[in-house]
Amino acid sequence: MFLLNLQSKVPIYEQILSQIIRFIDAGVMNPGDKLPSVRQLALDNGINPNTVARAYAMLEEKGYVYNLPKKGVYVAEKISKDTGKDEMIRSVLKPLKDNGTTKDEIMHVLDELYPED
Repeated sequence: MFLLNLQSKVPIYEQILSQIIRFIDAGVMNPGDKLPSVRQLALDNGINPNTVARAYAMLEEKGYVYNLPKKGVYVAEKISKDTGKDEMIRSVLKPLKDNGTTKDEIMHVLDELYPED
C-alpha cells in the first residue's frame, strides 16, 4: 500500500504522512477506515516503529486520524478541502522560509505566476 523510498532525502515519516493524506483526499481511505498498526507498517516496510508512530501522531495532530487506545488508528471525518490546501501551501513555503527565502522573493514569483489581468 505504501511506497517508501528509503534513499530519498524526504524523511520516511513525511513520506508516510503525505501518502496517507493523499489517500484520504483521493477517497482511497474513508472516515472510519483502520490504518495498519504501527508495528505492522514498520515490519512491512523494514523501518523503525517510532518513525510510523511519529507520522501517525502528526496525522492525529492535523485532524486526519484519531487514535483509540488498544484498538488502533482510524481515519477521521473529512476536514475541509481548504484546510488541505493550506497545509499543502505551508509544506511548500516553510522549507523556502527555513532556507532564507524572503517574503518579497516569494511575492515576486507569485506575481509572475498570477499576473493581474
